[in-house]
Amino acid sequence: MTAKKNFLDAMKFRHACKLFDKTKKISKANQNYILELGRLSPSSMGLEQWKFVVIEDKDTNQLLQEACYNQPQVGTASFNVIILAKVEELKPGSKYLENILQRYGINKEKRRNRYEQFYHQIKDIKSWGVAQCHIAAANMMTGAAFIGIDSCPIGGFDSDKVKRLLKLKLKYQEVALIISFGHRAKDAPKKMRLSFDEVVEFY
Repeated sequence: MTAKKNFLDAMKFRHACKLFDKTKKISKANQNYILELGRLSPSSMGLEQWKFVVIEDKDTNQLLQEACYNQPQVGTASFNVIILAKVEELKPGSKYLENILQRYGINKEKRRNRYEQFYHQIKDIKSWGVAQCHIAAANMMTGAAFIGIDSCPIGGFDSDKVKRLLKLKLKYQEVALIISFGHRAKDAPKKMRLSFDEVVEFY
């Protein structure tokens, strides 16, 4: 029961922190722990459709805040993680995809064929990749809460401005989500959620 309670407590602790305490910095060890949770996250077909770009520099975070419609949590965070969804790398025959397939040894041809069929059937490969990145984001935020670190997912941003900030070629990767991490500057508001019975239905 202790493990269950600890995890539930972390879920209750986590909230979308809108302002961080600039004087409290997250250690490198804890930062790496959070990023490792993202790396170890599950992904459809094991393709790991993400890349994590960490922004620690104060001035760069201020520029990022401007690209996020001046949301203060971005500029006050100890660090921000920009999650990029792979797009070009997910095309059949890409170097990235071939490297992934090498993991499967004699089964790689079967997996390659299955993926190529999927790729040509799905309507929006970009949105599919972005959705995979959100799995990693959730794990990082929950894992951070487990050790008392706050976060805020940033879905409101000017994608082109963020890409220019990172000097990205626009077609190769998509900005899936930005997560700000730090320690809250003030107490969290009361958590508001629908009841269990309102969101769960058994058939």
